[in-house]
This record gives sequence, structure tokens and C-alpha cells, in this order.
Amino acid sequence: MRIVIQIVLWIIIVGLGYLLFNSVYGEVKFNELKEVRYQKAIDKLIDIRDSQLAYKQVTGKFAKNFNDLERFIDTAEFTITQRRDSVVLDEERTKAFGVDMTKEIILVDTLGTKSVKDSLFGNTGRYKTMMNVPGTDAKFEMDAGTIMSNDIRIPVFEAKVAKELLLQDQPKDFVNKEKQVVSVDGVNGAYIIIGSMTDVKTVGNWPKSYGGNEDN
Repeated sequence: MRIVIQIVLWIIIVGLGYLLFNSVYGEVKFNELKEVRYQKAIDKLIDIRDSQLAYKQVTGKFAKNFNDLERFIDTAEFTITQRRDSVVLDEERTKAFGVDMTKEIILVDTLGTKSVKDSLFGNTGRYKTMMNVPGTDAKFEMDAGTIMSNDIRIPVFEAKVAKELLLQDQPKDFVNKEKQVVSVDGVNGAYIIIGSMTDVKTVGNWPKSYGGNEDN
């Protein structure tokens, strides 16, 4: 009986050890896969943000849907300008003082135009698929509008994707834990988001290690 008990105990120990190893190793692999998928999604969100900023520069507002944004990139152009200082006669002061008086002004010269598509994406056509969530058939959620800030109505936009969608084939306990993350080194919350419909900002909620997270 002693031998039987020892064998059973060894089986239990080996089994528990395997479960522990598998749990730790499984979480390591999950984190590696998560970072790869997050990076792909973030790269697209950065393209969306850059496109939205170009849209606002030309139209004064953000696009509410991807159809308008893609059409804009296909057809719109930036106006290339040059600012320079100049000195001109100040007629009012000259008349008042009886001698020639000058004033400094800033002149803005229009040098030409450049395609928005070429400026942002060069010879690539990735803007045509920037709305597609990597590895899925879904699209990023996006909205745009205005909010009041210091009695001024300011355009805002937001684009996001649920972590659960990016990790839909992963163990539920890992995914649920990831949705609760609050960390300076992690992507906080249940979504990966860029912009905001409640604050004036164009940054994302990911750490700098993923890149492209400077406010514009």
C-alpha cells in the first residue's frame, strides 16, 4: 500500500506541476500574441488619426465615417504656404505724425498644392484598409462631433476596438484579466482607443512602447 500511495502522490505532484507550468507558459504566450495583435491594431489607429487630422486641416472638422475619410484622401490636396515677414508703410501713423512710419506684417504666400494621399501614404494604398480590424471581418468603431471647451465649440473624434475582439480566440480568463488592466506599461481598459468624444485630445490609451502616441 505504501508503494501505491507513493505512486499516487507522485502522479498528483507531477500533475500539479504540469498545470502550474502550463498556466505560467500559457500566460507568457498569451502576452506575446497580445502585443503583436495590439501593435497591428495601433498601427491602423495611427493611420486613422493622421487621416482625421488632415481632414480637419482642410475642412475644419473630423469625418464621422470611413467612406467620407477614404474619399477625402483620394481627392483632397494640402495647400503649401510660406510665411515671411515684411515692412510696409503705416499710413495712419504717417498721417498722424507727418513723417513716414512703418509697420511689420506677416505675408503668407501660396506655393502650390500637394495630394493628401501622397503626403500621408506615399505610394501605398493602406488607407483603403485602415478601417479593418486585423485578423477579423470587423471594422474599427469611429465617431466624430464637437464639444464645448472654454465656451468654444471644438471638433473631436474617436476610433476604437474592443480587446475582446482582437483576442477572441484566446482563453476567456486571460482576456477578462486583460480587460481590467490599469498600468502605465499596459493598454488600460477594455478598448484600444485613439482620440476622445469627451476630451480634446488625439492620443491613444497605449504606452509609448507601441509608438505613435504624440498629441497633435
